[in-house]
Amino acid sequence: MAKNPNEAIDQASSAAQAGASQFEAAGERMKAAGETMADAGSQLGLKMLDQAETNTREAFQAMRAAAQANDLSDVMRIQSDYLREQGSRSVAQVREIGELIAEFGRNAMGQMTGRR
Repeated sequence: MAKNPNEAIDQASSAAQAGASQFEAAGERMKAAGETMADAGSQLGLKMLDQAETNTREAFQAMRAAAQANDLSDVMRIQSDYLREQGSRSVAQVREIGELIAEFGRNAMGQMTGRR
């Protein structure tokens, strides 16, 4: 407890400065987390475009093969192969996107809490 008014004012001023420093540090962490999330959104968008490009390329390749098939059984085999491969590709792509989102979340939370 302060013994005189000047000491009380100094203690109050010190406490206010400490509080302001904490708020400033929290603001900086939030800003860094926001920047990380913006970057993460950009990376996620690019990854999704890459996946869409791959899927489109594979679909056209299967359509060309089906158009050149000699009989209906070849067409059915090509379609079946395409669907099986696309199913596997979709599972892998969803897993990859999920991992990116989880990583971005962990990084953002680490910045918010001051850990990296």
